[in-house]
Amino acid sequence: MSGPGREPLRIGVLGAARITENSLIGPARTTGHRVVAVAARDRSRAEAYAAAHRVERVADSYADLIADPEVEVVYNPLANGLHGPWNLAALAAGKHVLSEKPSASNAEEAAEVREAAAKAGTVFMEAFHYLFHPVTRRLHELLASGELGELRHVETRVAIAAPPDTDPRWSLDLAGGAMMDLGCYSLHALRMLAPWAGGAPRLVSARGGERAGAPGVDEWLDAELAFPSGATGSACCHMAYDGLDMSCRIVGSRGEARALNFVLPHQDDRIMIRTTDGERTERLGRRSSYTYQLEALAARLREGAPLPLGPDDAVATMTLIDEAYRAAGFEARPRVPVLP
Repeated sequence: MSGPGREPLRIGVLGAARITENSLIGPARTTGHRVVAVAARDRSRAEAYAAAHRVERVADSYADLIADPEVEVVYNPLANGLHGPWNLAALAAGKHVLSEKPSASNAEEAAEVREAAAKAGTVFMEAFHYLFHPVTRRLHELLASGELGELRHVETRVAIAAPPDTDPRWSLDLAGGAMMDLGCYSLHALRMLAPWAGGAPRLVSARGGERAGAPGVDEWLDAELAFPSGATGSACCHMAYDGLDMSCRIVGSRGEARALNFVLPHQDDRIMIRTTDGERTERLGRRSSYTYQLEALAARLREGAPLPLGPDDAVATMTLIDEAYRAAGFEARPRVPVLP
């Protein structure tokens, strides 16, 4: 909650994306923060969105929203290729930024975002919301407590049914692809296990398949990784899958744990745990991971609380994504040269 005596965040939204209703609008309403403005390429679309979701007002353009003195935090859920340019623009205007993942089209652009955040002295956070939910925290606790023993192997899979062919996630020019949209979660979840694996993982190999009719865009991509401790990891993603799979399996020397939906744990909050003591299922709560994320951002901006995510983390993730693309025979995603 914004809390008694604590000023609500004042948030501006770039675009009228469907995801925003669940990723920001609902959590802001629940926690008492304000969505003060929205902008879209078509003002009439922004007006309809504002009316449907009780956004306080409409800005004429993305640039106008960023320039609005009342907007304190810019939320960027635009197409992947537009994350970097508008993150840079918002930081240059002195705004805090909550950016949907991935933060940029490639590691070079992510590094520029990091530099812009340092220059602005504002907070930049990539929206890996899953990290704030009790499901992920519990997986980490199981390793930290020693119940699972030493980390041996981790498997992450993020797979969904295919979006329509016209979806920007199939557009190379807009930095689309399975690894960008889904695999970033898989790789990030492995990177977050570094404290129990002797350090960050390195890429060992990757392979992928191109989407028919979308040259250079990966329909699926699997990456194999290794940790300094000797533990191994696999990060798999598929954007034309027969069903839905967003699982994470952690194998230790004394047992294993499997989260059935680590990406959207509010849809399935179960962790299945198996050790020498037996098997059990834990339920960690169906409260939205996006709500936990917004609360963490508010605590940082209002109370100076630490965040587990920042510009350095975003660069590290994008570097690993670029490496996976190249190892699988793809090019890193191109930058969008001009803002729309």
